[in-house]
Amino acid sequence: MNPISLGSTLRNKELGDRLNAQAEEVRDATAGRRPMGKWLRRIRGVIGMGLTWAAAWAVVGSMPRWLFGFNTDAPFPIIFGVLGFVAGVIVSGLLMVTEGRRGFDQLTLPRFAAWGALGGVLLSAVFTRAASLGFGDALAIVPTFAVACAVCASGSLALARRARMRELPDTNGRNGGAKLTDYEKRKLH
Repeated sequence: MNPISLGSTLRNKELGDRLNAQAEEVRDATAGRRPMGKWLRRIRGVIGMGLTWAAAWAVVGSMPRWLFGFNTDAPFPIIFGVLGFVAGVIVSGLLMVTEGRRGFDQLTLPRFAAWGALGGVLLSAVFTRAASLGFGDALAIVPTFAVACAVCASGSLALARRARMRELPDTNGRNGGAKLTDYEKRKLH
């Protein structure tokens, strides 16, 4: 073996060793971030669902004024929007705890609606307790919130499935069958 090729081989090996060491450092540095990324994604999902429900409930809260000319001192769209946000957060939390490992394609619409209705019952419990309402008022509020949350949950699942169908293929982390070339494999090792 001539000295020139031996020198370039040693340099290539040294460069490869440095690249491997740097890759190892990057892996070690990012290893602890993966669980936090999962939680940040979940928190973003909870807030997104809450905001979506807030918008839907605010529209419903503005209906009495449009349809019946019903004017009050209380801004119903804002009140309903806040209640919708809280309902969305509650239902999203329930779904995260109970159905966290399943994808939207694995959840059925009736099951999703049932979790929404349970979230509505929880919201009505919190609301009647905070507003110090009587038993008769609670009996009227519980089914109203349960139905409203079940409808919103069903709509959320339908919206999520529709968005999933419109995504580009293989955006969920799979490589779609792509393979590395020999040159790229050598460059990595």
